Amino acid sequence: MKKTVNTDRAPKAVGPYSQAVSIGNLLFTSGQIPIDPATGKLVEGDIKRHTRQVMENLKAVLEACGTDFSNVIKATIYLDDIDDFAKVNDVYGEYFPSDRPARSAFQVAALPLGAKVEIEMIAHL
Repeated sequence: MKKTVNTDRAPKAVGPYSQAVSIGNLLFTSGQIPIDPATGKLVEGDIKRHTRQVMENLKAVLEACGTDFSNVIKATIYLDDIDDFAKVNDVYGEYFPSDRPARSAFQVAALPLGAKVEIEMIAHL
């Protein structure tokens, strides 16, 4: 059975979507951008600060579903500038010290609200 997931520890959806949807033993997160859930605004700072906020938002969504990064099986990273890939990778890697998921990364023309990075994940429940 399909179940939508929402937590106050991650930014509220800025459109007609859920923070995540689970079905069976799989969880699909919506893409997270570097919005501070307390303010509803993009965080200030460099790409590493933005990536850390995205990962903390995803952590909150995963935890709301009773799981964590150790159960992520696939991640997709969207960047507004592929030259930021190494810096994003540095922060991303801190959250996956071992048993890393499959991953894709792309440069895109633009991201919502002018964000520099967006990440979505699929996890096993």
